[in-house]
Amino acid sequence: MAVLIYIVTGLSKCVLHTYSPTLRTLSISTPLCQGIPGSVWKLGRLNHIAIAVPDMEKATALYRDVLGAQVSDKVPLPEHGVYTVFVELGNTKLELLHPLGEKSPIAGFLQKNKSGGMHHICIEVDDISAAIVDLKARNIRTLSAEPRIGAHGKPVMFLHPKDCDGVLVELEQA
Repeated sequence: MAVLIYIVTGLSKCVLHTYSPTLRTLSISTPLCQGIPGSVWKLGRLNHIAIAVPDMEKATALYRDVLGAQVSDKVPLPEHGVYTVFVELGNTKLELLHPLGEKSPIAGFLQKNKSGGMHHICIEVDDISAAIVDLKARNIRTLSAEPRIGAHGKPVMFLHPKDCDGVLVELEQA
């Protein structure tokens, strides 16, 4: 722990502050809702980070058996062309993705990234319909015309990575 003392000229008191250089000032465990002023929707918490994996059983075993995490069963989502396994981390989740079918978007990703890797991030929103209208008005492209039901049974929408600093962003109704 370090101590900072500020002496302000013209004032008769010193201000004593202590701080720990390893702490972040905006490190909280409760969801932080953020919104554009005047907007009717708000950005919520990070729901999950999705990782494309070439071998689902090997990846699941890594998180469950080696790292000791709680993992879900493998669930097929044919409408999205993927198998999913969720890894619980306490403050968020990892979503392991493996191709289901030849037209799977994950198959294409794995062709370019043989070892797998981060595929997308998922952020919750309090009103996905309003978020989509607002983002489209701001020239943020979506990967489908309408939201689809995602792995958690809630509406989701993917935003084009070229409009999101190279990151594929999934919005999920909170």
